[in-house]
Amino acid sequence: MSQALLELHRRIRSADDLYTVVRTMKTMAAVNIHQYERSLRSLDDYYRTVEMGLQAVLRDRPLVGSIKIPRQTVLLVFGSDQGMVGRFNELVLDGVETVYRQRRREDDRCTVWAVGEKVAAGLAQRLEEAEEVFRLPTSAQAITGAVQEVLLRFEARRSQHGETRLLLFHNAPARATHYERLQVDLLPPDDQWLATMSGQRWPGRCLPLYSPPWQPLFAALIAEYLFVSLFGAFAGSLAAENAARLAAMQRAEKNIEEMRADFRADYHALRQNSVTEELFDVIAGFEALVDDQGPG
Repeated sequence: MSQALLELHRRIRSADDLYTVVRTMKTMAAVNIHQYERSLRSLDDYYRTVEMGLQAVLRDRPLVGSIKIPRQTVLLVFGSDQGMVGRFNELVLDGVETVYRQRRREDDRCTVWAVGEKVAAGLAQRLEEAEEVFRLPTSAQAITGAVQEVLLRFEARRSQHGETRLLLFHNAPARATHYERLQVDLLPPDDQWLATMSGQRWPGRCLPLYSPPWQPLFAALIAEYLFVSLFGAFAGSLAAENAARLAAMQRAEKNIEEMRADFRADYHALRQNSVTEELFDVIAGFEALVDDQGPG
C-alpha cells in the first residue's frame, strides 16, 4: 500500500473515532437536557403553591409602591465550565456588562457573583473580580445544595451590609436546541410583580384565610419564592448549556459525516488508480517479455 493510501486510511480511522466521540457527547447532552427540563417542570406545582400563598397574603396588603430599592446590588451570573457551547458565556456576559455599567453610573454599589469558574474569569476580564464564586452542579439532584449555598451567602451579606438587591443573569432554553438570555430582578419584588400577585382573582369560591402573623408569613413565602426562582435559574441555565452543546454536536456530526464521505471517496479513487497502475505494469511487463522471446 502506498504512503498516500496509508495516510488516507489513517485519516478515515481518525474521523471514525471522532464521529464516535461526537455521537456519545450528543447522546449525553440530550439525556442531560431531559433531566434538567424535567426538574423545571417539577417546579410548576411548587411555584404555583407559593404564588397562591403570596396572592392570599397580599390581598389586604398589596405593598405596591411601598418597597424601597436598595442602593447596593448583587449581580448573580450563571455560566458554563464545559466546552463545546459556542458563545454561551459571552452572551450572558454581554447582558451583565450593560447593567453593571448602568448601575455604576447611577452610583449604585454594585458587585458581581459568579456560578462557574469560566464566567468568573470573564467577569474579571470585563468588569471586576467576582466577590463570590459558586461551583456548578453536576446533576439535577445537586441543584438544591447549590441553591442553599447561594441563599446562605446572600443572607450573610445582607446581615453584614444591609438590604441588597439581587439580579440574576442566565441563559434558558427557548426552542429545540436554541436558548436565550434572561435577566430576573429577584429581590426585592418589583411593583409590577406585587400588583400581579395582589390583583389576581382567587381560583375558587372560598377566600383564603391565614392564622400566623402577616410579617413572618410573608417573609417565609418570599424565602420560598427565592428558593424556587434560584432553582429554576440553575436548572434553566444547565438545560440551555446542554442545548447549546447538542446543537454544536449536531453541526460537528454533519461535518464529520461529510469529511468521512470525502476521505472514503478519495481513498477508493486512489486505490482504483493504484490497482490500474499495477495492471498496466503487469501488462507492460508481459508485452516486454513477449517481445524479448520473439516469434516462436
